[in-house]
Amino acid sequence: MTKFRPCIDLHAGKVKQIVGSTLSDIGSGPKENFVSSKPAAWYAEQYGKDGLLGGHVIMLGAGNEDAAIEALSAYPNGLQIGGGIKPENAARYLNAGASHVIVTSYIFDTDGKFSEERLSEMVACVGSDRLVLDLSCKATPLGWRVSMNRWQTLTDLSVDQEAFKKLSVYCDEFLIHAVDVEGKCEGIDEQLVESLSQWCDKPVTYAGGARNLDDLYRVQELSIGRVDVTIGSALDIFGGIGTKYEDCVAFNRR
Repeated sequence: MTKFRPCIDLHAGKVKQIVGSTLSDIGSGPKENFVSSKPAAWYAEQYGKDGLLGGHVIMLGAGNEDAAIEALSAYPNGLQIGGGIKPENAARYLNAGASHVIVTSYIFDTDGKFSEERLSEMVACVGSDRLVLDLSCKATPLGWRVSMNRWQTLTDLSVDQEAFKKLSVYCDEFLIHAVDVEGKCEGIDEQLVESLSQWCDKPVTYAGGARNLDDLYRVQELSIGRVDVTIGSALDIFGGIGTKYEDCVAFNRR
């Protein structure tokens, strides 16, 4: 059955909800939907109290390490961690309490070319049972493609059935950020959700555009319960008006 998975997005050391497509190394910075006055650990503790498993902490750029560690320590083995994860730092986050590490950019070279060798290095470091692959994807005329470096660089890896077949042996789960709708609260990418349910035989979480509780049920319907979903900017604990956090908790307990 489809489950609600919580999130903690960190930018400049604070819990934020931003429009993913506005992340950039140039300009005035990303468009922020919400900046929390509460620390990351507060959210982690709340998720733990409510028994929400498999949520993700995403570090969007530098300066988020301490906040991430505090969140992981507040809810040991309840959260996954992503954002700049590589063999040199993965153990730090696992030892701090992460159940899994989430990887995107490391498995590509600087030009965005997929590297099976680099993926194998990550598996050798943490084990496939503690690795989540984030195939953050962007729509192109030729289908979805993985984007990396905070979604600024389009890679050569397509998001399709062949990719999941190839990559599933290396990881325990997949996380799919739909970059084009992330943070916009304009609705989910229904075609992508349905495709994920057909392509992927591992646990998979979809993130992007969810507005309300109806979208949770819509993901369940489209995926026949095979795809989990994250709600960020629309959630009341992140300043949203579309969805009550307590309703999402109840959704998981139904």
